[in-house]
Amino acid sequence: MRQVLSAPALILIVAHLGFAGLAREAGVTWVQATFMVATIWALPANLILLGAITAGLSLAATALAVGLSSLRLMPMVIALMPDLRGPGSRKATLLFLSHFIAVTAWVVALAKLPHVPPERRTAFFGGFAVTLTALNTMAVALAFNLMGQLPALATGAFAFLTPVYFLTSLYGSARETASRLALLTGLLAIPIANWLAPEFDILLAGLAGGAIAHLLARTKLARGGVR
Repeated sequence: MRQVLSAPALILIVAHLGFAGLAREAGVTWVQATFMVATIWALPANLILLGAITAGLSLAATALAVGLSSLRLMPMVIALMPDLRGPGSRKATLLFLSHFIAVTAWVVALAKLPHVPPERRTAFFGGFAVTLTALNTMAVALAFNLMGQLPALATGAFAFLTPVYFLTSLYGSARETASRLALLTGLLAIPIANWLAPEFDILLAGLAGGAIAHLLARTKLARGGVR
């Protein structure tokens, strides 16, 4: 639970303050906003949901967009579960904890779980992840009614911390050079992808950046380089 005082967790809480302001502007109630945080527990997906509400999209289109956004968490769950599973870990416990695996919890778990005894890892992760989710839910509930006192620029600045933190945390937690290279090439590909297809720029940039990084890493590995 003390890990919520770490920089990643505190930045995420600040970013959720920006989400509270955006939710207020989108016309949802504070109950709906806090319910979104607790049940979806993925800030980008919640931002997509707010955008869909503002744009007046249908329920099916909104659900599809949020679902596709949350698919990015599946590899994190698959990668973390072998480290999280300990002697005697119940499937029901692991399924419950999988709900809380998002970028922040995943980054902290990768850094801390190797130093935690295997039989105590589910308790460690549960203590951190559940506490983090509860604090962010309460932060949105409290900030929702106070956000009207802040200028729109401050609200936008809080929300902008989210992609900045995601980028830096993913880069810092990357275990291989190829993963960091994929982030770099993906960023460089965004302007070209935006020029070619603005509606799919992030998707195209991610595919192009990942493919280029994979090919470069394969070439370097074939030449005897270090991963």
